[in-house]
Amino acid sequence: QVHLVESGGGLVQAGASLRLSCTASGPTFTSAVMGWFRQIQGKEREYVGVIRWNGGVTDIADSVKGRFTISKDNAKKTIYLQMDSLKPEDTAVYYCVVRLGRRIPTSPTEYDYWGQGTQVTVSS
Repeated sequence: QVHLVESGGGLVQAGASLRLSCTASGPTFTSAVMGWFRQIQGKEREYVGVIRWNGGVTDIADSVKGRFTISKDNAKKTIYLQMDSLKPEDTAVYYCVVRLGRRIPTSPTEYDYWGQGTQVTVSS
């Protein structure tokens, strides 16, 4: 069982930056993608982006491309979501996810493990 713990959320003003972290514990996975979804209150979970654990290829949703980047530290089993030029519409709970295998789906139902979520609030 993979356990995911997010950190780094908070309240910031529009235009600011924030970096979220997600650390995985449990069995070592060799082929997986790890990344982020977000959920705005009252809406469905939205794909943000992922990074392949082997190789580091990233995929970022068009809605945040150019502002958000994902990186990883294999030794720490941690990924990061760097969010720049934040907007009020980025306000959401951000969830860390893991999917075993190499595919990069955008549907939340295809991800195997979820963190508890961390709140990001961007004020105008």
